[in-house]
Amino acid sequence: MKTNIGITKANREKVTEVLSRLLADEFVLYTKTLRAHWNLEGHDFHTKHLFFEEHYNAIKKFTDTVAERIRKVGNYAPGTLKEFLELTHLSEKYTGDNSSHDYSAALLEDHDTIIKYIRENISKVEEDFKDAGTADFLTGIMMEHEEMAWMLRATIAK
Repeated sequence: MKTNIGITKANREKVTEVLSRLLADEFVLYTKTLRAHWNLEGHDFHTKHLFFEEHYNAIKKFTDTVAERIRKVGNYAPGTLKEFLELTHLSEKYTGDNSSHDYSAALLEDHDTIIKYIRENISKVEEDFKDAGTADFLTGIMMEHEEMAWMLRATIAK
C-alpha cells in the first residue's frame, strides 16, 4: 500500500538515508557495548558489567525504534551486517584493553560521533525534507545518547 503521509517520496527516501546510517551506527554501538559487557575485567567488574548491560539494552531499543521509524516513512530498513558496516560512521575495531576505562573511552567516542551526526541532520530532516516527526524523533534519540555519553564521561573523569 502506498505511503501517503504528506511527505514526498523523494523526501521520504532522503529521510530513510539519514535513518539507515543512524540504524547502522546504533547496531555497531550495540555490538561494541556487548563486547565491553562480555569481556570486561578489573576491580570494578561487577558494577561496570551491570552498567554496560543497561547501556546495551537501551541501545537495542534504539535500533528497533529507528528501524520502525524507517518503516513509518514508507521504506524498508537495512538489516544485514554487511549493510550496517557499509552505512556506519563508526569503526567496529577496538584497540583498548579489557578495562572499564578503555571500553568507556571507546564507547564515549562512538556516542559523541552519533550525537554529532544526529545534530547535523535534525534541521535538514525538518526543513529540507519536511519531516517534523522524524526531526522530533531524532532529537529524542540524541538526548538519550547525550545522557549515556555524560555517564561514560563521568566514569572516566580523573
